[in-house]
Amino acid sequence: MRMAETNEAGLIARILGGEKELFHELIRPYERMVYLTVFSILKNEADAEDGAQEAVISAYRHLSSFRGDAKFSTWLTTIAINEGRKRLRKAKSVAEDSIDEEVEGHEGDYSPAPLTDWREVPLEALERKELREALRGAVAELPGIYREIFILRDLEELNVEETAQALGITANVVKVRLHRARILLQKRLVPYLKTTAPARRGFFGRAL
Repeated sequence: MRMAETNEAGLIARILGGEKELFHELIRPYERMVYLTVFSILKNEADAEDGAQEAVISAYRHLSSFRGDAKFSTWLTTIAINEGRKRLRKAKSVAEDSIDEEVEGHEGDYSPAPLTDWREVPLEALERKELREALRGAVAELPGIYREIFILRDLEELNVEETAQALGITANVVKVRLHRARILLQKRLVPYLKTTAPARRGFFGRAL
């Protein structure tokens, strides 16, 4: 067990033992992750803030149910996802998109086309307000199932197994959806990158 996980286990034991004020210390490193996860579903800053707060409260209330089978961050992400989806259902907003069901049905030797990583775009390009706004808008407009995957994998940097566990899907589905998300973002952002992307690689090529 890594040191961070050992420390978390100790904090959790102390919180459950009565030192409730330590929950703030436990949750602090994950506040942004919880917010981004809820935002990836609701696409509204105010709603995401409310949802993130409720997810944290829910984590506190149910902390005794955390058994350590998964990482605490994965358990917390699952709570955030459930809170976001619950609020989305209540709002009777956009339904879950399933346009990639057919491709997801093909398990096995799926090899996505090589794409490049948005984080490899030169700093001077990302500093352009126009590109930053285009990236933010492109992510917000992704269908929900792709936006969730992109944020968990490329922004929160969960690995494939953690993402699959948090979303309750297979690792292969995670790879397929992330590949599709990157393609959609690439198509949207190509006009902004024609003169700024590195010649050696394109846009979005991090390994799955």
